[in-house]
Formats: sequence, structure tokens, C-alpha cells
Amino acid sequence: MTVMKKVLVVGASGYLGRYVVNEFKERGYHVRALVRNPEQIKTPGTNGEPAVYNIADEIVTGDVTSPESLKGLCEGIDIVFSSFCPAASDSKRNNFDLYHLANRKILDQAVVAKVSRFIYVSVFNEDKISDLSLTRFHEQFVADLEASGLSWAVIRPNGYFSDMERFFAMARTGHMFMVGQGDKKMNPVHGADIAQVCADAVNGDCRKIVVGGPDIYTFREIMEMAFLACGKTPWITSFPLWLAEGALMGIKLFNRNIADLMSFAVEAVKSDHVAPAYGRRHLQNFFAELAIALK
Repeated sequence: MTVMKKVLVVGASGYLGRYVVNEFKERGYHVRALVRNPEQIKTPGTNGEPAVYNIADEIVTGDVTSPESLKGLCEGIDIVFSSFCPAASDSKRNNFDLYHLANRKILDQAVVAKVSRFIYVSVFNEDKISDLSLTRFHEQFVADLEASGLSWAVIRPNGYFSDMERFFAMARTGHMFMVGQGDKKMNPVHGADIAQVCADAVNGDCRKIVVGGPDIYTFREIMEMAFLACGKTPWITSFPLWLAEGALMGIKLFNRNIADLMSFAVEAVKSDHVAPAYGRRHLQNFFAELAIALK
């Protein structure tokens, strides 16, 4: 008799987390989903990701920054998956607590429960952006994971389609601002395609997996594609990197967490972010689907 394996999905209400819940369930796993607000997963996400309330076998309501709400979270669990990412607007807590320590609490429970595998989603090109706070927080947890004694896999996507939706939202206004010349390249990847990579990572040696999508574009090409999907003529205003970096200094005085995320975006346009291609879903189709949903 085959025993159904159980997977815990931390961050199940997020863009990637929803697809991971769906992917593991389709593969026959028992899925325990951790969310702060179950109501959020009763409807599809803003970028078309699935409603997973009726897909997951268990819905656990908890706050990863509250140890009391996580008691027993990993009991009976074989595999832990975490793509936990807090809201940037939470200025009452610093990102170190939210990113690193919160995931560490999950890891401590996973060690006690002797789970067979821990899969974590970190960042791409971490060596090029190692000075950024968000990168340090992620990589401190990766170091904890490597030292935990558990079997692990670290997934490094180079950009989600949901990140590209921000370009679409700006294109809808008819005008878009761009930092730099927009000549750097990347191949963002759909959440469903990353989810397949994450589920495949259940087996094998401890390893880090870099993930990109099937199509490579410059940042300017992505912006122009968003305008065309909206049925608008591209209107892009470029401003220099030094101006963006100066603005970040001012933002840090009011909300360090938002400044950390914006710093991440500014650094992204300085380098190419091309990763090994996975999946079959295309950004052009994603933009077209967003445009249809608005009609």
C-alpha cells in the first residue's frame, strides 16, 4: 500500500504558493497550506493564479512571525516548501524578522519533525546583488538551511510573471517611466512553470536550481509588449540611474522595507538576468490574458 506523502506550503496565498499547492495536489500529495487569511485563497489571485481553498487538504491559519500560531505545523509532514514573502508596506517590522527569522522558525520545527526535504525559494544572481538587504536576509536563511542537517533544495527564479504585471499596470495609464536605457535582458517565468520545478526538486541531492522562462527580452521590449497588449502606443520616459538611487535615499527615511524592495528593482536593471529556460508559458500570452480580464 502506497502512503500519501504530505507537503506543507508556506506562503500558500502568494503568487507562486498558489501554483505550488495546485501542482503538489495534482501529483497526489496531501497538501497542508499555511495562510494568514483563508478568505484570500477562496478566489483567484490578481494575476490569474488559482483559488486553492478547495484544493488544499488542510488550511492552517497562522502568522509566521507569531511562534504560538505555528505550534505543531510540521507534525506529520514529509516535505516543507516555503516561498514566504512579506508585504513591503509592513513598516512596523523589519525585513530581517520577516524574511529570515520567520522562515527559521519553520525550519526549526521541520528539524524536530524530521521532514525528508525542505524546499526554499531565494533570489537569482545573488552574487551580483549581495549588498542588498533582501538578498542578505534570503541568503542567511539559505545558510541556515544548508547547516540544518535536512535534505534541501533552493530554487532561484529570475523573475515572476506577476512582477511583469507592474509593467502592464503602468502601460494601462498610457505612460511608463524606465530606469536606465532598458537594454538589459531577462527571461521571466510563469508561476505554474516554477511550481513544476519546485515539485520536481522533492527528489535528488541537496542542490540549487536556477529557473527562467522560455523567452528572453530586454526590459524595454517587455515594456513595449505591455503597451501593445493594452492597445496603446508605447510612451516610455527614461531617467538615469543616479536619479533613482538618490530618490531611494529619501524613501529610506520613511519606510526602509519599501526602500529595500525598490533597491532590488533598481539593481535589477543594471545587469542581465538570463537563467536556464524552463516551462512553456509565454509572457506575451500572459499580458494578453490580463488585457482580456479587463474587458
